[in-house]
Amino acid sequence: MSTVPSKVIQKVKLELLRPGPSHNQLLSPLTPYIALCGEEGPVTVQMPFEHRQLLMRLRRLRYESDKDPAKDEQRQAEIRDLGEAIGRVLGQIPALLSELGNAAVEVGKLVHLRLSLSAFELGLIPFELAVGVDGFPGSGSPLFLQTRAPISITREIRRGRPLPVNWNRPPRILFAFAEPDGLYVPAQSHLQALRSAIEPWVKIRSPGMAKERIEDVKKILTVLPNATLKQIREACAETEYTHVHILAHGAPLESSGDKRYGVALCNDLDQSKDVIDGERLAIALTARDSSGNTKFCPTLVTLATCDSSNIESMLTPGGSIAHELHAAGIPWVIASQFPLWMRASAIAAEVLYQRLLDGNDPRWVIYELRQRLRTDAAGTHDWASIVAYATVPLNFEDQVNTFRDKQIRKRLEVKFDRIDELVGANADFEQIQQTFNSAEYGEEIASLCKSIRNELKVWREEPEAMTSFEVKAERLGMSAASEKRIGIAYSLLASNHAADPSKVPKWIKESKKAYEASQLFYREALEIEPHNHWVMTQYLSITAIPALINKAAFKSLSKNYGQWWITARQIVEWELNKANGENRGYTLGTLAELALLGVAYGGPDFDYQQAKKDITRYCNEIRGLLGPDAFPLLSTQRQFRRYTKHWDRKEWKDLANVALETLGGRLSEESPENQ
Repeated sequence: MSTVPSKVIQKVKLELLRPGPSHNQLLSPLTPYIALCGEEGPVTVQMPFEHRQLLMRLRRLRYESDKDPAKDEQRQAEIRDLGEAIGRVLGQIPALLSELGNAAVEVGKLVHLRLSLSAFELGLIPFELAVGVDGFPGSGSPLFLQTRAPISITREIRRGRPLPVNWNRPPRILFAFAEPDGLYVPAQSHLQALRSAIEPWVKIRSPGMAKERIEDVKKILTVLPNATLKQIREACAETEYTHVHILAHGAPLESSGDKRYGVALCNDLDQSKDVIDGERLAIALTARDSSGNTKFCPTLVTLATCDSSNIESMLTPGGSIAHELHAAGIPWVIASQFPLWMRASAIAAEVLYQRLLDGNDPRWVIYELRQRLRTDAAGTHDWASIVAYATVPLNFEDQVNTFRDKQIRKRLEVKFDRIDELVGANADFEQIQQTFNSAEYGEEIASLCKSIRNELKVWREEPEAMTSFEVKAERLGMSAASEKRIGIAYSLLASNHAADPSKVPKWIKESKKAYEASQLFYREALEIEPHNHWVMTQYLSITAIPALINKAAFKSLSKNYGQWWITARQIVEWELNKANGENRGYTLGTLAELALLGVAYGGPDFDYQQAKKDITRYCNEIRGLLGPDAFPLLSTQRQFRRYTKHWDRKEWKDLANVALETLGGRLSEESPENQ
């Protein structure tokens, strides 16, 4: 599926370099750094900090337990002074001034500032505190909070080759928290934030099915209480987690006289404190197979841990925990460079996972998180504490948009699964008689249908659907398929023997209304993409169903739409010549359906027996080409089942039964997505 970015993101890369090894160098105003930005030539900049002085200033940013942060004037003054000093450093780079200044002209554009640092000592500088100087958008305000031209800053390490990123994987979250030696962490708040974030993709169950619902949740979210490093390593070796969220206290760690910050996990033996450095944690999170290749690697790790992005020492190779994880190959690591208030950590978990699982671009999410922390954690500087190490490949926007579309489809499918369960769409009629209660379920079905329609309406009206004919046609087709399923649901509601007789006319009317909407959406999609054979086939299909056309009018379809049917068959046959794999399966399914629709559109020359042979041949090839659980096969089964169960006409019933028999059709209509 082709998509275009929903919001424009301008990428600006700033590299700060110096000669020599990355470690064992202290900050000094005398040290020249080379700044590279955009297409401009390099410029030399100096950092206005002595190393010892910066360390002392950073210590003033640590919250005092007995003082309200909103009343700590010294800390607040230090934040402003440091921010202005860092802003002046960035203001020395003409290309950066030009890039950010131009961005302020375009409304709605996000600037992604990629900060590439090769020297460990530069990792100490809280660039996220920067205050914009003249020439920057929002001059005089924190650069990464101002709203005139939104800017999202990420850090990255220099690599010899690009780090592979696969953003478009089914989400699976590992939540590990630790409370060694009686320490407290807000595990319940974080668990609730994660649980709420995944809720739209958890199967909707009837009351009394709590056990089954817990199992559904466990398919997406795994919780490790009082986690040890061994437990994390074993979990990551056994399961492919896309996201890992670690909640623990940060703790100083000394090795050979070198002080760093680590994560306070639990000890395997007695649940006492085991302070883990970034290198050990990285090994645990990036499980490798016997050949040394990375087996599973999370796409994103969030560290709700104080000082997880704090580089305390420059003496030996290695950096903060976040730096080490990113260097080990984890594309996105979000951490804290200062102590973080517990409330702020819960807000961060809520915003990050809700927005990311919805499919939003993480660069926008980081910007939104800073603003949320600034408003909801007033008086603190937690908004500046957030540090994101990120790898952004050239096709990242496409990956994010594809993931977002899949998440929307899956979210809709959860609602449709519940509707199908309530109306018995996946059951025998005898089972429906035993379980169905229209009085109890009617309102829930109506509410789910309304929610589906509202979500699709928003999806159709998004900017990318307004600017791309391909995207607009696809979303119209998705809306048409959804209305078709709603029409089937209401017709089942009306035809069930236990239905409330007073509601039957209303449900029949709702069913017809949904079918008409489906027909209209397919027609709109076809007008945008007249060469789309799938849309044309579905339009012909919905136009011929009994709910929209009576027996007399059915006989006139070939006169009005016969050329459409011929055109669709020709396009699909051309497509079949170059199709392979699952795409060939879809194409064969469309040809089989068009053969069935020849009953309506083929006219007096239609050969019924030849159609039966063609359907058998196409369906045999689908079954031989694909596995029994392949989606193209299941979706084709479901479509032909509709011709026998929901759109029953004697003219095509025998052909539909032949297709189902050849495909090995199941009674169940379960499948992962709409058709």
